[in-house]
Amino acid sequence: MRYGETLYVLNALWYCKRSMTDARRWTIVCLLSLGMIIAYVDRSNLSVALADKSFVKEFALSDQDRGRLSSWFFLSYAFLQIPAGFVVDRYGVKFPYALSFAFWSIVSAATGFVSAIWQLVGLRVLLGIGEAVVTPASLRWIRFNVPEQRRGLAVGLYMAGTKAGPAIGAPLAAYLIYHYQWRAMFAILGIGCLVWLIPWLTLVKNNDRELEAQQAKSSGAAAMPLKVLLSTRLMWGIIIGTFCYNYFVFFCMTWLPAYFAESRGMTLTKSGVFTGFSFGGMATVATLAGWVADKMIQRGADSVRTRKLFTIAGFAVASTELIGAMSDSQTVAMTFAIISLSGLGLATANYWALTQTLMPGAAIGKISGVQNMASNLAGFVAPYFTGWLKETTGSYLAPMYAVGVLLLVGIGAYTWMVEAKYAPKTAG
Repeated sequence: MRYGETLYVLNALWYCKRSMTDARRWTIVCLLSLGMIIAYVDRSNLSVALADKSFVKEFALSDQDRGRLSSWFFLSYAFLQIPAGFVVDRYGVKFPYALSFAFWSIVSAATGFVSAIWQLVGLRVLLGIGEAVVTPASLRWIRFNVPEQRRGLAVGLYMAGTKAGPAIGAPLAAYLIYHYQWRAMFAILGIGCLVWLIPWLTLVKNNDRELEAQQAKSSGAAAMPLKVLLSTRLMWGIIIGTFCYNYFVFFCMTWLPAYFAESRGMTLTKSGVFTGFSFGGMATVATLAGWVADKMIQRGADSVRTRKLFTIAGFAVASTELIGAMSDSQTVAMTFAIISLSGLGLATANYWALTQTLMPGAAIGKISGVQNMASNLAGFVAPYFTGWLKETTGSYLAPMYAVGVLLLVGIGAYTWMVEAKYAPKTAG
């Protein structure tokens, strides 16, 4: 074989290898997204059950009780985010994620067999423990397997799962409750999701710690201690902005089906469909916004400025929820419920990718843990505070105003605190 032919063959083999690597990479990104969809189905199915009169009656739940039940998951989940980040930084992604996935699926299925409210509370706490590793593990895998110029799309696809989960879970849970009652709903959704473990264990390599070591060696960057991260204005801007973003998300996830049913007179099935449609719009926008931001960066746009603009725009569009809340028209209320949640999708991929852009390095599991702790503290506060406000004022208007105020705070945090000049000096 002549030199030119040999070179051609070698180039063809290299291209095929790169294509197979890319195919595996994006297959795993989609698998991470599917894992997040399942996680959100298992955590949001309770919100649909809480809109079911038979479920509420069986446990004699008040509005504050409903808020507390939704909050217990997020309390355990939030406070385990930093430990979960340490776990995946230390032991890698593949096996901690697999063990956690199996545990939380079984816990979710067990909810269908409870007979007392304390059992519900206990299982929600255990569900939070089981799901704690999901985000630190997923973002760590993306950080070490997807380059910066393609990371917005990867994070967008992954984070779309956080919206597709409620989009799929709400109508599916409503359907199962309507046809088979709430106990069967929990059991079916919990056990059925275990199939996900087969492709995960087959496709994913346990090599993220090796990739981390290679990147650290080539960049010469030192790992950042957690105390360094928490001493920066940037990290606190990220924490505040993340809390504000997710307060709205978890308000919608835990109370939107009940809001549609109680304030707008919808049936349980219809409220589940509208909730799903709202989150479906958010998932679509999140993926597209991540992709568009990537394209802008590839063409020379500044990555920090670009992702900040998308994030702030998402907060601004989300605030239009107040227009629907103040309207007497069901059509206007439904329209702006969809617009506001879909619009927030502009921020979804970009605010997470922005963190990885400003704070790369070997501490990405811990960084993701801190950010996701802020996210899920909002998950604890939003349903509880909403229940208290609704019971105190007798309507959903005060909870909607609270959402609007926090979205404005989030805009301020990303405008004045999340800037490259405030990044830790040791970041690599």
